[in-house]
Amino acid sequence: MEGSIVFKSLHSREYQGHKKKVHSVAWNCTGTKLASGSVDQTARIWHIDPHGHGKVKDIELKGHTDSVDQLCWDPKHADLIATASGDKTVRLWDARSGKCSQQAELSGENINITYKPDGVHIAVGNRDDELTILDVRKFKPMHKRKFNYEVNEIAWNMTGDMFFLTTGNGTVEVLAYPSLKAVSTLLAHTAGCYCIAIDPVGRYFAVGSADSLVSLWDIKEMLCVRTFTKLEWPVRTLSFSHSGEYIASASEDLFIDISSVESGRSIHQIPCRAAMNSVEWNPKYNLLAYAGDDKNKYQTDEGVFRIFGFESA
Repeated sequence: MEGSIVFKSLHSREYQGHKKKVHSVAWNCTGTKLASGSVDQTARIWHIDPHGHGKVKDIELKGHTDSVDQLCWDPKHADLIATASGDKTVRLWDARSGKCSQQAELSGENINITYKPDGVHIAVGNRDDELTILDVRKFKPMHKRKFNYEVNEIAWNMTGDMFFLTTGNGTVEVLAYPSLKAVSTLLAHTAGCYCIAIDPVGRYFAVGSADSLVSLWDIKEMLCVRTFTKLEWPVRTLSFSHSGEYIASASEDLFIDISSVESGRSIHQIPCRAAMNSVEWNPKYNLLAYAGDDKNKYQTDEGVFRIFGFESA
């Protein structure tokens, strides 16, 4: 089994700070800071030493008046982060000071946010299936498009000339960028497509679906190469490791699956106590951050996230 020896000896560490459940975790471009967004209306920035040394410092990003559902870092700047909230705003923060530097008031409850790989545009999706493209410098909407189908997750390819939407119809809509003209509709799954991840090496993208499958697609050919079948519940979140070697996926199953991208075989499971909301690999190291619906013995939200991949617990 490839890689299994490596993963078997590794440990998870727990990070506490949020008062309610954590919806989203994301690493900055250098892999030195992790951001967490929570139902408690805050985001937090954590300094993480990749070898697990030193004390963990965190700062709180305060200002949203509803759940912080998603966040993403500027792909070119290790200290700029954007957050999307149910309060209809998108905010840009400086992770060093914890101050909000820009704010855009949009038309609906924001549930998705992603940066274009060159850092100049941000795409935001809301509960009403509306897509807004923001110019990062002016922090103003430059494009709006409402779709007549359920839009779940959104992503650019690595070169930024294609834009993907996963839909409730089981399709992946591929649009040209910046025109947002339809290029193709991929009939990906028999049930809604919930999440999408782009391989950092640029060969593949992966789609997670309500049918419990993860499909892997050749990005040039737009063909499905293989599927990963370990999970039994709708796939909520997935992520490629920095080398493109591994893919992590999670759901309401009480484990996170790590599979080999090339063979399609499952090589490790990380046990978890609740349904997962977010998994993300570090862009430089084999460290996987994950957050879910963890509750304590009194059935209230624990507000924790964890990172797997340390040599000691």
